[in-house]
Amino acid sequence: MKYIFVLFLIILVSCQNNKPLDFFTQKNQLENIKGKTEYMNSPFLSAGKRLYVVGHQSGKFPDLGWHVKGEMGGVWLHPIKLLDGYHAEIKSDDYHECLNDAEQFLNYPVGSEQIFNVKNFGLKVSQFHFVPENENGLIVAYQIENTLNEENQFQFTFNAAIDLRPVWLSDSLNIGDGQDEGEWKGRNNIYLAKDNQNSWFTAFGGKDFKPSDSENSCQLQRSGKGFGQALSKSLRLKGNEKQTIYFIISGSDESEKSAIKTFQYLSGNVEQLLNQKIAKYQKIEQSTNLKTKDKEFNQMFRWLKYNSEWLMQEVPEIGTGLTAGSPDYPWWFGTDNGYAVQGLLASGMHDQALQTIDLIIKLSEKANGSTGQIMHEASTNGVVFNPGNLNTTPKFISMLWKAFAWTGDKRILDHYELVKKSVDWIEAQDQDGNGYPDGAGMMEIHGLDSEMIDVVAYQYEMYLAAANFAKVQNDKVLVDEYLVKAKNLKMKINSEWWVDESNSYADFRSDKLAALQLIEEAIIRADTINKPWSVEELQTILDNIKRQDIKGTAPFVVHHNWIMNTPMEVGAADREKAEKALNTAENYQNRFGIFVTGIDRDEEQEKASKWKSFSYVGAVMTLPTGVQAIAEAKYGNTDRALEYLKMLQNSFSYALPGSMYEVSPDFGMMAQAWNIYAVAVPVVEEFFGIQPKAWKNEVIIKPNLPTKWTDVSLENIMIGNNRIDISAKRVNNILEFRISQLYNWKLIFEFPEANHIIYDGNKIKGGKVELYDRLHNLKVEF
Repeated sequence: MKYIFVLFLIILVSCQNNKPLDFFTQKNQLENIKGKTEYMNSPFLSAGKRLYVVGHQSGKFPDLGWHVKGEMGGVWLHPIKLLDGYHAEIKSDDYHECLNDAEQFLNYPVGSEQIFNVKNFGLKVSQFHFVPENENGLIVAYQIENTLNEENQFQFTFNAAIDLRPVWLSDSLNIGDGQDEGEWKGRNNIYLAKDNQNSWFTAFGGKDFKPSDSENSCQLQRSGKGFGQALSKSLRLKGNEKQTIYFIISGSDESEKSAIKTFQYLSGNVEQLLNQKIAKYQKIEQSTNLKTKDKEFNQMFRWLKYNSEWLMQEVPEIGTGLTAGSPDYPWWFGTDNGYAVQGLLASGMHDQALQTIDLIIKLSEKANGSTGQIMHEASTNGVVFNPGNLNTTPKFISMLWKAFAWTGDKRILDHYELVKKSVDWIEAQDQDGNGYPDGAGMMEIHGLDSEMIDVVAYQYEMYLAAANFAKVQNDKVLVDEYLVKAKNLKMKINSEWWVDESNSYADFRSDKLAALQLIEEAIIRADTINKPWSVEELQTILDNIKRQDIKGTAPFVVHHNWIMNTPMEVGAADREKAEKALNTAENYQNRFGIFVTGIDRDEEQEKASKWKSFSYVGAVMTLPTGVQAIAEAKYGNTDRALEYLKMLQNSFSYALPGSMYEVSPDFGMMAQAWNIYAVAVPVVEEFFGIQPKAWKNEVIIKPNLPTKWTDVSLENIMIGNNRIDISAKRVNNILEFRISQLYNWKLIFEFPEANHIIYDGNKIKGGKVELYDRLHNLKVEF
């Protein structure tokens, strides 16, 4: 593994032949992470903004995914699929070998590679996939090395499993899947396939390759209305010679001409397109670049930014935005992006954040009109599946304020009417007039649709965001109104949602009858999945509630869901209650993080991949763990927060190198958008204490570094059009800070626990100083 990601364009010149480095030599200069043997039969992802490919690390392309059963892998050009997959095959008169059982998998930020040792032929073959940025195509590069000393001759075949089909929910648009047909375009040296009911095309080919009539002995059984097509070519390699060949796959949901045009452009610009992709990821690497003594932690932080870029999806007819996860959620979510976009902002990916915001608002208005409700889930054909749960809208509005604070983009202020309508909409969901919206929040447990703690916590956060918007708009009446509502709701959260005997905020509020029914269902569930400790706890709760005389609605702790920690995530909890609740949460974790539902916790950790079907029962997930890290840090416990981030690190590269699964350590989505929230927000906003006010050319810096971080830096923090670097070194009871910025903005440096701050040789009493120059050196004594 190489820890330095050499992402500058490779323009070095070979001393021997004065030629630029070839494709594979150039690729080998990049950081890569090696996969594990035991996870070769698990998915990988190589992606660009327009197209992505999902297959197994071994090189196989089995039917995979459950959202559209068996169809979530392959090559997708949303809103259509092009191929179920592809693989190479090597033949001679005596042998044949399928390149679908790789001995090694390597993942790169810009692509992925499988290495095959073809012993019967004396060959070593590297298959490297990369998707050019903003292009409707995929490049598969093969480096074939003759390991023999003598000449080696064989037939090389590329097998494509064609399956042109539409994305999820297309039937609601009366779009059907037709039979696929194909023909050889000899003039263009392309094989072209078409869906016979739609203008969907895919083209593929390689230089001098021709259609092969020989039987494909490597083909897997698969569903769909597609077919297999092979292209072959005879190759002759001298002893120890290497040769590189390229296969191009392109597509279009509009015309044959477009598919062919893309194919031809990609064929003639392979190296240039790789350089462009490298440059794109160099920019991502350099933005908000974390450096600590823990190289593996730095790598996780860096690669989660890359993961986020992998999940960016552009559909020209619809828009561009961050999708939720691969392979089963490759479309857009308002809920997930309420979290994930905050991570994009904190990690310097502002363009991606703003594109996502525009798309989610567009889709929400399409589904919900001007009500202010933010939609939950939409397919890449624009069909909205779920108009939005109650937690979606307030979390999105809170994120929208952060987007303005980080970017200073005044176009966000155009959404002020949306902000006000969203506040009105969430308030209108209060059916019984007690001040709490009624309906489902983040938890997808049957019956949990009364009054939910996450909805209320995020409503508090939304009031603060709305007040900030109103202040910028000089809407003084609404500033006061929203702040009063936030203050009152905070008081109610700490009085009417706190359950003293449980040292926890409630999962939900409901009447006694609804609570008893939920507990009885939870007991059955716990008994069914063999959780005797949960059955015992739930039975005790049930008996206690039966004895109580409860009038109206009341708070209940039943499931120990992670959402009980959201009052700390948003800073609504009183400090004393926060400390108790955070301590309680420690009972519902393992070495990978926080259980989604505490009563489902396991006594011993089992790999999630052993589960027979997808389920969140017994799951430890990255989002709850990240929320817990933010909550601990917000109440000053940064050492404990770092421990939670280290739990997340236990899942990083566990199954897919360079990625972190949705369900820890190895189940669900292999790349998940909200992971960037789970890591970047606590590091940037809490540890380094960055509180941006880009519209004012001002930044508050309020560091609270973990004690183990004795020598750290965060470089090229993007705030508006400014760039800020912060480094810190700890020696005994002194922290030395170096802060530089591109422009002379106002920097307000706060360290409340400091006795003195030494700045420009002057000892300033207290823990606050204002900075205006481009370079600052400070010493903090505490």
